[in-house]
Amino acid sequence: MAIRLIVQDPDPVLREKAITVTKFNSNLHKLLNDMAETMYDADGVGLAAPQVGISKRVIVVDVGDDNGLIEMVNPEIIEASGEQLGPEGCLSIAKLNGDVKRAQTIKLKGQDRDGNPFEFEATDFLARAFQHEVDHLNGILFTDIAVSIYDASARQRQDDGE
Repeated sequence: MAIRLIVQDPDPVLREKAITVTKFNSNLHKLLNDMAETMYDADGVGLAAPQVGISKRVIVVDVGDDNGLIEMVNPEIIEASGEQLGPEGCLSIAKLNGDVKRAQTIKLKGQDRDGNPFEFEATDFLARAFQHEVDHLNGILFTDIAVSIYDASARQRQDDGE
C-alpha cells in the first residue's frame, strides 16, 4: 500500500466523468488499498479515484461507524429519499467548507473489488459521504451545489469556541 497525492481543484481530472471499471484485477486491488490508506492518512471519511488522479469509478468510504471501510466500484445511486442540510469539506478543496443539501437516505448498487454486485443502503452522515463521493465520479464538487461556502479555518475556530 502507498499514500497517493490528493489532487487539488482546479485539476481537470476532478471535472471529468470517471470511466466505468471493467477489469477487476490486482491493479484495482492496489488502487483500492492505496485509496484507503490515503484517505486515513488525510483524516478523510471518503475518497474517489479522481481525487488521486485516476479517472475510474471507484470510491472508498469510512465515516467511523460500525460499517468500517466500504469499497465500491461503479457505484450508482438507485434510490434517494428525504433531505438533509449539513456541512461538507473535501480533501481536494482544502480551504473551503460548505453547507450542502443531500438526500437523507440512499440506496446504491455497485461492485466489490472482485466484480461481485451488491447493494447498500445508507442514511444520515454515511449517505452524505456516499453522495459526495459519487458526485466526484461525475465531475461535480461540493462547491458546485453548496447553498453556502465559507472558509474552513474560520468555521473550525468557531466550532472550537474561539
